[in-house]
Parts: sequence; C-alpha cells; structure tokens
Amino acid sequence: MISTGLSSTVLLASLLTLTGLCSARSDPPRGVAVGFVFDPKATCDPPCQHAGVCIRNNTCYCSRGYEGETCQYANCYPKCKNGGECLRPGKCRCPPGFGGRYCHKVTCDGGCWNGGECIAVNGVAKCICPSSWAGSKCQEAICPQGCRNGGICVAPGICSCPDGWLGGACHTAVCTQPCRNGGKCISPEKCRCRPPYSGARCEERKNSH
Repeated sequence: MISTGLSSTVLLASLLTLTGLCSARSDPPRGVAVGFVFDPKATCDPPCQHAGVCIRNNTCYCSRGYEGETCQYANCYPKCKNGGECLRPGKCRCPPGFGGRYCHKVTCDGGCWNGGECIAVNGVAKCICPSSWAGSKCQEAICPQGCRNGGICVAPGICSCPDGWLGGACHTAVCTQPCRNGGKCISPEKCRCRPPYSGARCEERKNSH
C-alpha cells in the first residue's frame, strides 16, 4: 500500500516514470494506460503485490514484469516455451526434458551417447540414435549378424564371445585338441565324428566284421 503522507504529485511522477519504462518495450503495454486518474486515498483489497500501486479502489498499477488484478503473475519475455512456468520476470521453471533461460533447449537426462541427438518428439525429449546404436541413451550397440551362444554385442558388428566360441557371431566352437579323421568341432571340446571313427577326438576306428 502507498502511504497517504506522500504527495500525489510525487506518486503521479513515479507512476508516469514506470509507464514510460513499460511503453519503451517492444511488447504492447499492459495494465493502466497513460493518463489514468490516480486517487491517493484509494484502497485495494486484496492489496497489490510485487510493488504494484493502488491507483483507484481495487485497481492496481503493476510494476514492470508483473500482471493480473493484483499484479500476482510474473511475466517472462520471451514467453516460457514447451510448457515452462514463469516464476519471476525473466526466470522460467522448465518441465523435464527442457532447459535454457526460456525452456527453449531440449535436454535428455544423462545425455545421448555414441553420436545420438537429443530432440523433442511429441513434446518429449528423447535421443535419436545413429543406425548402429539403440537404447534410451544410444548406449546399446547393434550387431546385425546377431551374437550366438551367449555372445554379447559390445560395439557395432562386434561380438564378445564366451570361452569356447569364436567368430563374428560367436558361431564357431573351439576344441583345444583338433578333431581327427574328418571329425568336426560342434561345441566346445566336443567332436562329431564321421563313420567309422569314434572317440573324444574321432581317433578310434571301429572294426567291421
């Protein structure tokens, strides 16, 4: 509230100064227009907020950066984007996935890895991954050939194979002692023998009677 001891001339000069500051902006002026009637005995209930001045009964003149019947709402210029809320002049509270002074920047929690790009898709921030990566942060490598027998894709097209398996897709079994007589290693340390051979390494020949 404004003290009644302050002369109306000083108040009017102060208000005109505020009006001049507001009208100097590129935005259209808000609140009361220049040339309003100021009543030094006016009362506003509820009172004007954020340094607003009660110029007539229940009529507030708002200071720069605020608006509303009691100057209760802050203004942000430019406006808060992407659903952001103006907390005070020039300060926005941004929803998840957005940042920057006016919530104009898209931000992905934890960032995007391996060359991924953070963009807004239907109002939600997400990572768009290059063709060889997947996952919410582009953290999962893609192996087009697949990783068999318990292998794990650790980089695009590269599998990490468990003991006993080799090859680009972990598809080649390893037998530390080679299979003999045309036998084939079909799983770690296991041979498939060709007749008439048998044994762990196809080293035994069956006698035919």
